[in-house]
Amino acid sequence: MTHFFTVLPPKGKYFILLFTLFLSLNTLYGQISPSLSAAAQQLLGLEFDAAERDSMQDGLSDQRKDYEALRSVALPNSVVPSVTFQPLPPGFMIAEKQEPIRWLLPKKVTMPENRESLAFYSVAQLSVLIKTKKITSEELTRIYLNRLKKYGDTLECVVTLTEERAIERAKKADREIRSGKYRGPLHGIPYGVKDLLAVEGYPTTWGARPYQDQVLEETATVVERLDSAGAVLVAKLTMGALAWGDVWFGGVTRNPWNLQEGSSGSSAGSASATAAGLVAFSIGTETWGSIVSPSTRCGNSGLRPTYGRVSRSGAMALSWSMDKIGPICRTAEDCALVFEAIRGLDPDDLSLIDAPFNYDARTPVSELKVGYLADLFETNYPGKANDLKSLETLRSLGIDLIPIRLPEELPVNALAIILSAEAAAAFDELTRSNRDSLLTRQIKNAWPNVFRTARFIPAVEYIQANRIRTLLIQQMFQCMQAVDVVVTPSFEGNQLLMTNLTGHPVVVVPNGFYENGSPSSISFLGNLFGEAQILRLAKNFQEVTDFEDQHPEWLKP
Repeated sequence: MTHFFTVLPPKGKYFILLFTLFLSLNTLYGQISPSLSAAAQQLLGLEFDAAERDSMQDGLSDQRKDYEALRSVALPNSVVPSVTFQPLPPGFMIAEKQEPIRWLLPKKVTMPENRESLAFYSVAQLSVLIKTKKITSEELTRIYLNRLKKYGDTLECVVTLTEERAIERAKKADREIRSGKYRGPLHGIPYGVKDLLAVEGYPTTWGARPYQDQVLEETATVVERLDSAGAVLVAKLTMGALAWGDVWFGGVTRNPWNLQEGSSGSSAGSASATAAGLVAFSIGTETWGSIVSPSTRCGNSGLRPTYGRVSRSGAMALSWSMDKIGPICRTAEDCALVFEAIRGLDPDDLSLIDAPFNYDARTPVSELKVGYLADLFETNYPGKANDLKSLETLRSLGIDLIPIRLPEELPVNALAIILSAEAAAAFDELTRSNRDSLLTRQIKNAWPNVFRTARFIPAVEYIQANRIRTLLIQQMFQCMQAVDVVVTPSFEGNQLLMTNLTGHPVVVVPNGFYENGSPSSISFLGNLFGEAQILRLAKNFQEVTDFEDQHPEWLKP
């Protein structure tokens, strides 16, 4: 809006303000005047003559009444639009058969002298220790709970401990394992969730002061599935308020590698707690970088699955056509273990698509067709040296990297209005009630201002953006047909927004450090439902590197 205030004369500025009051805040009443619609058309970048504006007046007034009628209906965040997005392009075929999954978990894991060192073991390693009864789930759970209490305040990464629930579940896991009922690799493993996932009996704050005391009497499907796998929820972890950044109502979540730096967001607490050894793994969400960014900052391995892979029932909605739930772990192998437990259809989430996860750790990665975004690696950017070394590491695995380019013709950045419009709708009541003033961040580049600005996105432009999105999905399909995986710098170009719009999966893994001591990362993009391929490649990359085994010294036992 600042741009239009600069170019309009004082009278035009007045009419835009009046238009805002009329149509967005709904505080003034009466007939919409031609001069008001004249100011409004400049705001929307349209041109109508005087006769056309005059003809519109009755219709605009009627529309405003319709807005009032719509706003009289209470719409909880959990109510989804009747239009469901699917990322499938014409000609895309989903594999039908689920093959047996082969993990190749370690056959033997040694107990450390200091049992607190288990805090940094991978899920794969811990699963072997629990299955072979070298440690109980209750003992492991208490190790993590103690670390959450010891370091949680320093890192500002914990909203709520679920201690009572955790001890009860851990004891149950131990009873089952002693009786011979072993549920699988997550049985007895402690974990945390981003605090936009509902857990019955505990607050679900969405990281935001207006919802600080909110208790949703339901449990998210993802948590229920992890319960079924025998995993033990120990904490609800911080998130940037309403899924933006690392600032929440209680502070700024910290990067364990550099306490002067935030952990990035919005899965801020999930990434920080996992990297700090406060949980064995965590659950995050991504709409536009919220798994990739904090996983990079904190040195974790993070998986953003294909859109429609993991149920969002019981999760805060930010953008119904872009939100995705995935694991943040120490290793790519751990991401695969967690993903297998949480994926699948759910009658409460109609956006889900049934597709197999044919993960076989025995298959040589040299058989994969691996592309890379050569043009992005050629630019100058922070972390480039680490990325180029990563390419050489992949070549040492017998991989012939194929240069490819992603679609370049469409205005990808402009499509971000899809997210803005959906987010503003998800938090419509927050804006209209003026409770958005309770959010900690009140700068221009924060949700309150974005929500208000998004009220001026015309429905026509929102639909047009989604039509262009259809073209982008088709072009992306053509670009990716020749490869199984695409290697890319994690933040260069517009691939991060592009692939969140098209619904493609990515796994991000650490590949070195910046000069300030914070970790860097490399990303492996996959075809739709291609999680098995990207996770296999990432696992093999980690088998010949040791970045995932490095941890902040001050947090080691």
